[in-house]
Amino acid sequence: MKQFLSYILLSLNVIVWADANACTNYLVTRGASTDGSTMVSYAADSHIRYGELYFKPRGIWPAGTMITLYDRGTNKPLGQIPQAPETYQVIGFMNEYQVAIGETTFGGIEELMDSTAIVDYGSLMFLALQRAKTAREAIKVMVELVDQYGYASSGESFSIGDPNEVWILEMIAKKTNLKYDKKTKQNVNIDKGAVWVAIRIPDGYISAHANQARIQQFPLENLKSSISSKNLNLIFNPEVETVYSHDVISYARNHGYFNGSDSEFSFSDVYNPITFDGARFCDARVWAFFNHASDGMDKYWDYAKGENLKNRMPLYIKPNRKLSPRDLMNFKRDHLEGTELDMSKDAGAGPHGLPYRWRPLTWKVDGVTYFHERVTATQQTGFSFIAQMRNWLPNPIGGIFWFGVDDAASTVYVPIYCGINRVPESYSEGNGDMLTYSPTSAFWVFNRVAHFAYLRYDLIMKDVKKLQDELESKFEAYTPAIDAAALKLWENNSKLAIEFLTDYSVNTANSTVQKWSELSNWLLVKYIDGNVKKETDGQFLRNPWGYPVSPSQPGYREEWLKTILKETGDKFKEPNQNKQ
Repeated sequence: MKQFLSYILLSLNVIVWADANACTNYLVTRGASTDGSTMVSYAADSHIRYGELYFKPRGIWPAGTMITLYDRGTNKPLGQIPQAPETYQVIGFMNEYQVAIGETTFGGIEELMDSTAIVDYGSLMFLALQRAKTAREAIKVMVELVDQYGYASSGESFSIGDPNEVWILEMIAKKTNLKYDKKTKQNVNIDKGAVWVAIRIPDGYISAHANQARIQQFPLENLKSSISSKNLNLIFNPEVETVYSHDVISYARNHGYFNGSDSEFSFSDVYNPITFDGARFCDARVWAFFNHASDGMDKYWDYAKGENLKNRMPLYIKPNRKLSPRDLMNFKRDHLEGTELDMSKDAGAGPHGLPYRWRPLTWKVDGVTYFHERVTATQQTGFSFIAQMRNWLPNPIGGIFWFGVDDAASTVYVPIYCGINRVPESYSEGNGDMLTYSPTSAFWVFNRVAHFAYLRYDLIMKDVKKLQDELESKFEAYTPAIDAAALKLWENNSKLAIEFLTDYSVNTANSTVQKWSELSNWLLVKYIDGNVKKETDGQFLRNPWGYPVSPSQPGYREEWLKTILKETGDKFKEPNQNKQ
């Protein structure tokens, strides 16, 4: 058993390293959205994560039923715990009560890992979704689980939302402290559990996190606006806006991580101290989101670049306008355009302005370490979503899980209502995997288009974005009508309403994949061999005798040609020309 747990700990460390600086979350409160919905977004950035739509139907379980927990990064079984008597339906990361959860890993102090724990961050998310009807209940479920079974991951930030509130929960394990138990005749971890803080984002504000702990100082217990885990049942009091583990400060003080006064304690600065990497590779993505939605973010630009680590951004800000799901979709596609860090503008972008760099993130030349930028939209995204929760509609109609696979910049977010009773075949689990190609899989179809676009980004992405915008605009326009029709059905026959929403979600998703497959073929024809076929409204042009009209040959950007000349001098200069 000891060897098994050691292997699990090693596996977790490998995955944390491999997926470092992965995932980006946005949180939007009701007062900050265009229609009064709450929203939570999540991008699952990983080099091994396959894009598929998880589906766990509602269940009633007999006493004694056990559930096996698996490590999210390796799929290695960690252990078993009792199943809840009743579990709720979950589609993706949203349940039938419109509770949604996302995450980003911040790692934190390396020694804070529990080799005896069996509940990892992924298990926490899915168990909470299956057992909680509100965001507050989800927090309670999550912290009680780690108290009982330990926390088997490194530091994590969770976005947790329901139709009324959004919360950010940050958690890190306590390190293994084994002591022999005479009763069980085994070594047990006497420090089992985690230290954590959860804060409700005030109405009218937005927040974000991206692999760097974000909670700094927080109000200490006054049994009204803030409580410790000793009074956890008070979390359901609507006046409570901050909840934290009772030992979050004392644990840090007792282990030498903190020696200041309680009022000076900052969760982020103690358990995940800010570094250049944490600012430039992580919080720069938070800055990008805030910069899209707020004025005055220039004052934090030196921090986002990693140049002034004391100039930390606030946990949440008030946006300069109300935000919609489409806004969040577009923000997910950010490459730091318009800033000095825009990767499409330097030599690494190649001849076609590619705003991506293949891994590794850091690299060496002549023994000196350099790095590429880590931006929001990245090629290794398995899937991403915008969870939209609306409290004025019945739950099955109110929750829309806007879901996309692969790179957020080139995906299409399709509307999946949280009450549906089956998932689209093209997005379903088991339709291909990371090592198995499937021609009917959304993940592989979207990857095929994206990788073709990477070859001539400045040209091909214009066509990709045209269809992307066309489809997402249509889904956005359809939503009020679909809501109204479903609500009308709901009033007379709830089962028929569910079937209507299921048909709409499934058909829309499958037809989107079909359109993307057709786009893949069309792009191949248009851009083959470095030429660009002439077309009008998607129809390629022929001459009067049926032959193709001669294609254009746009060649390379002038900036790239100048880069060639800088390196080669007059090597390619035609002779007998006067110097300009």
